[in-house]
Amino acid sequence: MSKVRFAIIGCGMIANFHAAAIAQIPEAELTGAFDEHRPSAQRFLETWPVKLFSSLDELCASEEVDAVCVCTPSGLHTAQAVKVMEAGKHLVVEKPMSLSLTDADLLISTAERTGMKVCVISQFRFSDAVQEIHRALDAGAFGAIVSGSLSMKYFRSREYYASGGWRGTWAMDGGGCLMNQGIHGVDVYRYLMGPVKTVTALTKTQTRQVEVEDSAVAILEFENGAVGTLEGSTTCYPGYPRRIEICGDKGSVVLEEDSILRWDLPISCNLPTGRKAKNVASSDPKAIDVKGHLKQIGNLVDAILNGAPLMADAASGRPPLEIILAIYDSSRTGKPVDLRKGAVPC
Repeated sequence: MSKVRFAIIGCGMIANFHAAAIAQIPEAELTGAFDEHRPSAQRFLETWPVKLFSSLDELCASEEVDAVCVCTPSGLHTAQAVKVMEAGKHLVVEKPMSLSLTDADLLISTAERTGMKVCVISQFRFSDAVQEIHRALDAGAFGAIVSGSLSMKYFRSREYYASGGWRGTWAMDGGGCLMNQGIHGVDVYRYLMGPVKTVTALTKTQTRQVEVEDSAVAILEFENGAVGTLEGSTTCYPGYPRRIEICGDKGSVVLEEDSILRWDLPISCNLPTGRKAKNVASSDPKAIDVKGHLKQIGNLVDAILNGAPLMADAASGRPPLEIILAIYDSSRTGKPVDLRKGAVPC
């Protein structure tokens, strides 16, 4: 194989980012697409004139497809991902990989059993800023990590939720400001801060007519001894950039979206600091850069063709899901959740 041939399942907004990323990878090409909602598929083909499969079964049986991007509503991800891997196709699955830990474990075990290369979209891990902070953490530049905070004060209009019947539902969205809009921030937060020990949280539905939460707050205790806070919302007008602060006894940093605002560490930063954040999707989900998807799908292509290690494999999609489900569980019960005891419901 000299080129990885991709098909996309689900032709909504995010599918265009996958298609644009694939188009920029010399060793990849987009060969097909499928969406049960025919108008969405037809709109997609206007920009990306590829083969339109009549069914998922036809796509999975095609010898013209080596890998599949699953870009459907979240509640469909696991079943479709498993079907794709069972058919011998490599997999890119959008966040969240699953809506329960049972399904996540099924997806992970299927990847292990079939030997397919799998990446769970975690594109913000691939940003230069996140990797620079990760380098500093590995070098011990922070000293002992004492605290961290994640703020995701976003805005999604009522029209946004009305644009798709699946939006804001437990069955298809799996959650609200955390499971849908916030899971990338939770992923980066956990990637930098490390495993979480306990979670105490409160979620509410304040202004949106949806089943799921539009506001959430949590207190986290990390296994490294640090404490942290997490805030998420889709009802904070006009919406503000995602912000992560990591503080140690020898230094601290402030990350806003893809920009490092403060670098108060004893080692130098290899990137510009103090610049205004770019690619802010706090009030517009389309206002992201394709660069993250390009890097991550490129990593998968390299893994398929050359055996390169995956930066965000199937197993990497589980920890942020575990944290979010623990937040929901803590809010329901009014009690802390100990992630070490497997207390998160499956």
